[in-house]
Amino acid sequence: MEGTHNTATAATPTISGDLMSSHFQFSDQNSLPKPDVQILTSNGLRIPAHTGILASVSPVLENIIDRPHKHHSSEKIIPILGVPCDAVSLFIQFLYSSRCSEEELEKYGIHLLALSHVYLVPQLKHMCSKAVGQRLTVENVVDVLQLARLCDSPDLYVKCMKMLSDNFKAVEKTEGWKFMQENDPFLELEILRFIDEAESRKKRTRRHREEQRLFMELSEAMECLEHICTEGCTTVGPCDLGPSNKRRGPCNKFSTCEGLQLLIKHFAMCKNRVNGKCSRCKRMGQLLRLHSSICDQTDSCRVPLCRQFKLKMQRERKGDETLWSLLVKKVASARVMSSLSLPKRKREEPRETIHDHGIRNFRK
Repeated sequence: MEGTHNTATAATPTISGDLMSSHFQFSDQNSLPKPDVQILTSNGLRIPAHTGILASVSPVLENIIDRPHKHHSSEKIIPILGVPCDAVSLFIQFLYSSRCSEEELEKYGIHLLALSHVYLVPQLKHMCSKAVGQRLTVENVVDVLQLARLCDSPDLYVKCMKMLSDNFKAVEKTEGWKFMQENDPFLELEILRFIDEAESRKKRTRRHREEQRLFMELSEAMECLEHICTEGCTTVGPCDLGPSNKRRGPCNKFSTCEGLQLLIKHFAMCKNRVNGKCSRCKRMGQLLRLHSSICDQTDSCRVPLCRQFKLKMQRERKGDETLWSLLVKKVASARVMSSLSLPKRKREEPRETIHDHGIRNFRK
């Protein structure tokens, strides 16, 4: 009899009440009543627990506990199978203490994620999703992605997709990818679609940045044009400005201003300007037209042809009017954003500030 009893005990290992209290780190071992339910793991280990605590944390376990049993027995057993017994033990420990160490998450994070999803424990699910996401590798990203889909973990899913997109050539060579190709072609299609959309977003972002850079350059050109025609800069300035008042030092945007000065000089002396054969003169004409579209001080504006261009645009309504209006709005918006991005001191700083670095003397 005694031998039979020992064999039965060995076949069904349990965690004693004292050991459970120590393992789950209770501050007061006498604060809990006697366990009234047993958690059965895959290897036959039985973990004593309390139905009140399990039901208060997990609505799924609460339904299992409240469900009427076919066999009327004083012993309640809840099987949690399919994961290592240590993972089940950690899961029950979390239900009691709401704590889980980084080492435990590193070792059993994937199993705990599955358990937290099945038994609806959102706090543990969030912790596991974050921990598993921090330990993604090229080798395990496909497996973790499949788990993220099954466990409805959107943050982890997106993180896996981004890693797949950034390291696709390396992931393609892994066993996980090859297995997924053979057994889940819909997931493969989903991944390829995500990568294609990510590439499209990158292209749109690059195009948007290039457009914004162009609008900022045009905005700066408008400022320099007004500056040259109003105050003068180095060798170019308004003809009615006296020699003693002419600017001799370069301005703080001289890299743009210098090119515009050379363009103005060419525009003033070019013989092909009238017949429209000079591309540089056309460019200067477009800048003058753009300034006229933005300028709100036509009567007092010192920029050449500002009033003439404004009157011409009022008379003519061309097919590209919509595109031109859009360009004007974008440049005007870039001009406002450029001024707002500067500190107040810089916005109020006079244009006499001179930067000598990178200045090339173009005077003959």
